[in-house]
Amino acid sequence: MKHAILITAYKDIESLIDLIDTMGDSFNFYIHLDRKRKLNSSTLNQIKNVEVSNTYNVNWGGLNHFRAILELSERALKNNENVFFHLITAEDYPIKNSKYILDMDTAQSYLHYFPFPKMTWDKNGGSDRYNYFHLYDVFDAKTKIGSRVIYLFILIQKCLKIKRKALPFSKMYGGSTYWSLSRQLLNFTTQQVDNNLLARLKYTFCAEEYIFHSILLNSPLTHKITNSNLRYIDWHSKRGSDPAFLDETDFDILKNSNAIFARKIKKSPNSKLLKLLKHHIGILKK
Repeated sequence: MKHAILITAYKDIESLIDLIDTMGDSFNFYIHLDRKRKLNSSTLNQIKNVEVSNTYNVNWGGLNHFRAILELSERALKNNENVFFHLITAEDYPIKNSKYILDMDTAQSYLHYFPFPKMTWDKNGGSDRYNYFHLYDVFDAKTKIGSRVIYLFILIQKCLKIKRKALPFSKMYGGSTYWSLSRQLLNFTTQQVDNNLLARLKYTFCAEEYIFHSILLNSPLTHKITNSNLRYIDWHSKRGSDPAFLDETDFDILKNSNAIFARKIKKSPNSKLLKLLKHHIGILKK
């Protein structure tokens, strides 16, 4: 029996290969590479426990990121030897050794969640994400022009008092995109995402931050969910990114954390933090 590692990536094939080598053959890797980046995946394709796809052009905030996650989930579920599933990014890295991760209780699942409204998400508590049409799949929000067009389109809808049809959940929940789920819970979730729901989600914002959560927290399986994503993420210091890029000054916190992955790390060959983590999980000898 193995764990499946699901990864959405848009750069740095070498770091993906290093991550795969670090975690080892007891894991199967399912990787979606952003199609618009035109990355050369030939080296990845030669690794026996790796499957690679590049189905979608992924813009930050757009539905294609959710579609890529859904595709990875469905592909990983087809392999019956996968008993547990971890969604990460290419900028994540394990902070526990492989044995620790493989010994986890696979009857329990780990998903960070909270009920809406969550006022820190938007002034309507998160509902703006699915009550209005967002153009993140059409325009790049990381550009000045793209972000302006997206903002103005929302403003026009609010001025005209246009609202979309409600999502089919009695209660909405949101939380972290990244999770560790049992086969039972991931299979249940993917079966709920039919073509009707996908059509309703078109032009919503960051669906990966509330659809899995709303499906599972409105299900009879809530007792099998621990409210944690088991990721160490720094949302406060703002070092170079949001969340922050971690460095060697975070090592003591990471090694004492109950998390299994750290997010996010610049994986340069001379990264001091990566070297410390590899010593910590037994990949490098001191």
